[in-house]
Amino acid sequence: MHTLVLFDIDGTLLRGGPAKEAFQLALLEAFGTAGEIHLHDFAGKTDPQIARELLTAAGFTREEVDRGLPVLWRRYVEELEARLPLRPMEVLPGVVALLDALEEAGRVALGLVTGNIADGARLKLGSAGIGQRFAVGGFGSDHELRDRLPAIAIDRAAECFRVSFDPGRVFIVGDTPRDVACGLRQGVRTVAVATGRYDAPDLARAGAHAVFEDFSDTAEVLASLLGE
Repeated sequence: MHTLVLFDIDGTLLRGGPAKEAFQLALLEAFGTAGEIHLHDFAGKTDPQIARELLTAAGFTREEVDRGLPVLWRRYVEELEARLPLRPMEVLPGVVALLDALEEAGRVALGLVTGNIADGARLKLGSAGIGQRFAVGGFGSDHELRDRLPAIAIDRAAECFRVSFDPGRVFIVGDTPRDVACGLRQGVRTVAVATGRYDAPDLARAGAHAVFEDFSDTAEVLASLLGE
C-alpha cells in the first residue's frame, strides 16, 4: 500500500442522525446543562472541544469539566446507540462508489480523521452500513485538538499496514476549513467536499488542494486521490 486516505465523517461521509440530541441529553445528565448548544458551532471540532467550549461558557472550570467527561461519554454513547436504529445516518452521494473504487484500486489504505470519539464514530458508521471500511483512525477521544489527529491516524496506519506512508501520498478528506487546516499543518494533501455547511469557495480559500461539490463523479475524485 502506498496511499493513505483519511476521511472525516459528519458532512463528508454521512449526514443526519440523532447525535446532537444524544449529546445534549448526555450533557444534561452529566453536568446539569447543555449550555447554548443550539447556537454552538460544531463544524470541524472534536467532541471534547465542543463539550469544553459549551461548559466553559456555562461557568464550569477545566477541572470540573475533566471530572465529568467520563460520565458524559458513557451516556452519550448509550443515548446514541439507543436512537440510531430509528434515525440511522445517511450516506452522502457518491461515498459508497468512491470507497469501492479506492478499495478496488489496490495499494490504498482507508482510515479516519474525525472529531467524533471512537465509539461514536463506530456507531455512526455502523448505522449507515460502512463501519467495516476503515481500518484505523484518529479520533476526538485521542486528543481534544483536531490538529493532533492526523499524526495519530498516520502512526496507526503505519503500524497496521506495516508501511511508512510518504506525506505526499497521504490525504485528509473533509468538509470544513478545520479539516483542511489539520491536513495542511501535518504537511499532507487535502481534499475538501462541499456537502457540509461550507461551500466550495470557502474550502478553496482554506487552502484545500482539491475541492468537489460532492463525490458523485467517482472518476474525478479518484483521479485527484490517485493521480490517475
